[in-house]
Amino acid sequence: MYSPLRHIPAVFGKGRPIQLTFFVTRKCNARCPYCFYLRGDRDVADEAETAADELSLGEIQEIASSLDRLLWVAFSGGEPYLRRDLVEISKVFYDRNRPSFLLYPTNGSLPELIAANTERILQHCDKSVVVVKLSLDGLNGDHDALRGLPGGFDKVMATHRLLAGLAERFPNFELGINTVFCSENQDKMDEIIDFVGDLPDVTTHTISLVRGDLAEAHYKEVDLDKYSRAIDRLESGLRNGTSDIHRFRGARFKAGQDILQRRLILRTLREGRRQIPCYAGGLSLVLTESGDVFPCEILAESFGNIRDHDHDMGKLLRSAKGRALLESLSDNACFCTHECNFITNILFNPRLYPALAKECLQL
Repeated sequence: MYSPLRHIPAVFGKGRPIQLTFFVTRKCNARCPYCFYLRGDRDVADEAETAADELSLGEIQEIASSLDRLLWVAFSGGEPYLRRDLVEISKVFYDRNRPSFLLYPTNGSLPELIAANTERILQHCDKSVVVVKLSLDGLNGDHDALRGLPGGFDKVMATHRLLAGLAERFPNFELGINTVFCSENQDKMDEIIDFVGDLPDVTTHTISLVRGDLAEAHYKEVDLDKYSRAIDRLESGLRNGTSDIHRFRGARFKAGQDILQRRLILRTLREGRRQIPCYAGGLSLVLTESGDVFPCEILAESFGNIRDHDHDMGKLLRSAKGRALLESLSDNACFCTHECNFITNILFNPRLYPALAKECLQL
């Protein structure tokens, strides 16, 4: 396996990106009103126009070649599995950047396609941990209503059954569930957590706080006490052994990080300020389907478009605009609850290691 320990030098020198979030497409067959990326614009209806603007496989090959080894690549969207060459894109990053982790969040609405393409990815990317996170925001009709996807819950369950079979065959496969915590489902977290806890072969259940600039802002009106109770339940499950833990080496370390992360997110919201240094733009980058590169998903200012810099990430980041934006980030007082960024901000911050070690030892 490609060991995460290869990236220990980044703890001391944070001069190059090791985490890439790649929004491979804007196409999506769900209409989640709390989607920060599409903001409910419905501008994904014209699939031909959307596809024409997407980075081609050849362009992606050039971009990957301009990057060094990566700790992880997270594919996002839209619905990532609607990108027809997702398997080929995965192979590009695997072959060129040797990521320890490949992450695929999905609404689970295309069971056979998701299972078939995930199996192809697992067969090729056998030295990376391949993580598929199925979105589940409610049970039965509640999920369908929230996602604007009739029959969505049943399709997620069908996808789960197919992927559970892969978990038995591929030791590098991690099957997880992610629930978006928002105003509309915050009173039903207990039943969701109980349901996920009974699903076979699910090694992690994450709860992601709704975030970003939404078209319907009321979904962000969450009760922090209810969020606190939900994350306490997840923590208790890990501590008392009723919840499964990751299968990869270092799973206990990652579980401890999950606990610490959720606590920091809660403090961030309660206090309305950043709790720890953020390495967005340094260790982590966001690439959109059309080639724009951002420090993170939340900030609106981009480094520029990689197509204007010969598909070379280093050249883009070293440009005058890129350097200016990177310098400005150190003075930026922004704060967010983006879970993916918190992972990097915790794991590469030595000051948090005592707290992280304490959580690991208590598991």
